[in-house]
Amino acid sequence: MSSLMFQGTGSDVGKSLVVAGLCRALIKRGMTVRPFKPQNMSNNAAVTPEGGEIGRAQALQAKAAGVDPHIDMNPVLLKPQSEIGAQLVVMGKAEGNYPARDYQAKKLELLPVVVEAFERLKQTADIVLIEGAGSAAEVNLRENDIANMGFAVATKTPVVLVADIDRGGVIASVVGTWELLPEEERALIAGYVINKFRGDVTLFESGIDIITQKTGLKCFGVIPFVPEAAKLPQEDAHTLENTAQKSSGGAIKIVVPKLAHISNYDDFDPLITEPDVDLQIVPRGEVLPGDADLIILPGSKTTIADLADLRDQGWDIDIAAHLRRDRSVLGICAGYQMLGTAITDPGRTESDIAAIDGLGYLDVATKMGGDKSLVEVTAASSLGLGEFKGYEMHIGTTSGADCNQPFAVINDQPVGAISKDGKIMGCYLHGLFANDDFRHAFLSHLKARDESGIVYDLQVETALDAVADVFEDVLDIEGLLAATD
Repeated sequence: MSSLMFQGTGSDVGKSLVVAGLCRALIKRGMTVRPFKPQNMSNNAAVTPEGGEIGRAQALQAKAAGVDPHIDMNPVLLKPQSEIGAQLVVMGKAEGNYPARDYQAKKLELLPVVVEAFERLKQTADIVLIEGAGSAAEVNLRENDIANMGFAVATKTPVVLVADIDRGGVIASVVGTWELLPEEERALIAGYVINKFRGDVTLFESGIDIITQKTGLKCFGVIPFVPEAAKLPQEDAHTLENTAQKSSGGAIKIVVPKLAHISNYDDFDPLITEPDVDLQIVPRGEVLPGDADLIILPGSKTTIADLADLRDQGWDIDIAAHLRRDRSVLGICAGYQMLGTAITDPGRTESDIAAIDGLGYLDVATKMGGDKSLVEVTAASSLGLGEFKGYEMHIGTTSGADCNQPFAVINDQPVGAISKDGKIMGCYLHGLFANDDFRHAFLSHLKARDESGIVYDLQVETALDAVADVFEDVLDIEGLLAATD
């Protein structure tokens, strides 16, 4: 059983895509592959069949490898709740909240957990492809590191650096990373790949020569900018800036306020694929457009704090004006809780605020606390829009008179709520728009439309195949396989 780790020269250089593309390329060669990320930091998480949560990128990589996601693929997940702290999820279950400084000491306890999960995966596949986190050269955080070189040294795993040429300074990023690493860690680096190249690749040959002269590292290939990659779910919230305020001119306009701690934003990816949908994710500080057909209040890692911030942004005023225009609002998870009359958090599980008045558009109230609900479900729409699959990922319970007009039914139990006029809807169900028939029915409920015929899951599969085909053309995959442990 072999393994190979991909560490970045910085954040958002494309490590997740490189691992996903190689997972798909290698299974096309007949190999069994498993993805792995020792430690992830993201509020975009996926529910696994066994009822845990892992980073969304590892769920996509599992899909690329043709297997179900599993908690072993991402044993440590940090879900940011403030500028200096995060919720810690270990082996799929929340363990508590940690300020960044306290977590540095905690990591030493987590290394054995990470290594054991990795070793279990190695027993199930021909190769494990590992994704690092952030930069390989975060030497100020090297003590007790479990995400990058700390893991590689502990497991003696070979490393390939991933560098993004699109942002500039790629030669310095590779050479600088090499220069900062001690000899023990340099010995594990097998080479590097250049990502997101645009234009004539021969113009970069001298750049490769310079990197070779400075480091002696092998270049395993130069990956061009792959347009199909944009059709894949994104993991990091800052990539949402690419969607914000862009108008496609679609007939159905949907607006999503980008909450400070927005989570599970891949809920909107299927909507973006629809040619008649103009979906805009509006950044903080901007007004919600007044011509939207639907406002979606998304998930959040810190519901009460983000509701307070929503008011600070003036978005509550925009929502009130939107409803006066007789338009619709959908709240998903935290967004559903915000639409109620009140949210209480007596244990202060998400922030230092114990209670807040809701927006008051649904006659329901939420009390935070208890075990987190992590489950995949099949629901039947109460609006006559058919069945759909989704998943729940939340803490707290919501109850009130409007729950008697549920959004859906699961196993004969009502879930969510709808206002008496049907314009305001809320539920805890993520992933609902990935269901093609439901997505079309829901959009038709907003405005008459022709069905696009888009099969979202097929589009993701096709995009993964396209990325893998590019990798086969431009990467020295035989060389990468030879570099494994």
